[in-house]
Amino acid sequence: MKYRNLGSTGIKVSPLCLGTMMFGAWGNTDHEDSIRIIHTALDAGINFVDTADMYSAGESEEIVGKSLAGRRDKVILATKVHGAMSSDPNEQGNSRRWIIRECENSLRRLGTDYIDLYQIHRPDPEVDVDETLAGLTDLIRQGKVRYAGSSTFPASSIVEAQWTAERRQRERFVCEQPPYSVLARGVETEILPICHKYGMGVIPWSPLAGGWLSGKWRKDGSELGSHRSVLLPDRYDLSKPGNQAKLDAADALANVADNAGITLIHLALAFVINHPAVTSAIIGPRTMEHVESQIGAADVILDAEVLDQIDEIVPPGLNLLSEDAGYDPPSITQAWRRRRPYRD
Repeated sequence: MKYRNLGSTGIKVSPLCLGTMMFGAWGNTDHEDSIRIIHTALDAGINFVDTADMYSAGESEEIVGKSLAGRRDKVILATKVHGAMSSDPNEQGNSRRWIIRECENSLRRLGTDYIDLYQIHRPDPEVDVDETLAGLTDLIRQGKVRYAGSSTFPASSIVEAQWTAERRQRERFVCEQPPYSVLARGVETEILPICHKYGMGVIPWSPLAGGWLSGKWRKDGSELGSHRSVLLPDRYDLSKPGNQAKLDAADALANVADNAGITLIHLALAFVINHPAVTSAIIGPRTMEHVESQIGAADVILDAEVLDQIDEIVPPGLNLLSEDAGYDPPSITQAWRRRRPYRD
């Protein structure tokens, strides 16, 4: 497996990153089986593992910690903070107080004394980005975190964070983790070019579009379902025109893959990791079959003819379903932010 630089850090990571959202209550509840899957990925050359505090309420981090016993120093370990960990309003978000406290919790669950990449899981418009970067800077200077990153940040927030880090002498985000797949290409418009400009690594999540590009979602009706549809029902509701478009595209892409002599899974993953701005695509297996079907994509190169065919099916810069962008800013979702208060 050929390794790549994570942005301008000098860290070498595999072109596939093992995502662990599906280990624990949200997916595979068998800890020993989950550990075997992680070890299979590590033995195949993957040296990059990504998790988050909120995945199965911390259970995913605990499984990852168990799996890395005796192998920790050979792995680039990433986790995330932001999501609600309880009903307490201060046990979530991007405040300095919560970041520092939750980092300690993640270190305990992971069974390690340092995190290689600590990422802010989503933007928080209620918190000044300098407040967030200050907390991350403290953790880095204490040696508990090596690098900081963002996840699913809009382009403007990425630029603001870089500008703030420079002006306020904070540690900067060295990478971004956006949603990116053949079916969700919106990040090609601004986010990928901006990350490339600032020397940031890019580690996309959901390169198989949440299972749509697994080869099981076909127009003939075969296995029109997904384990993740329970967690994110809007992304699988076939009454939505965007999901119908995804089904049509997945079917057409499967034919392209067949003609190219590869699986749809390999086509989808290779498409993502062959973008010049992308460092490593996050795969999210739940079973041993999943991980074994995905690992080989690291060595697949798509030629110009195949890439042109993909562009014809899903044009560059287009998300077939808006929800696949992964983040709806409060300026859109909260009506009061768009309306002046009524006055007599």
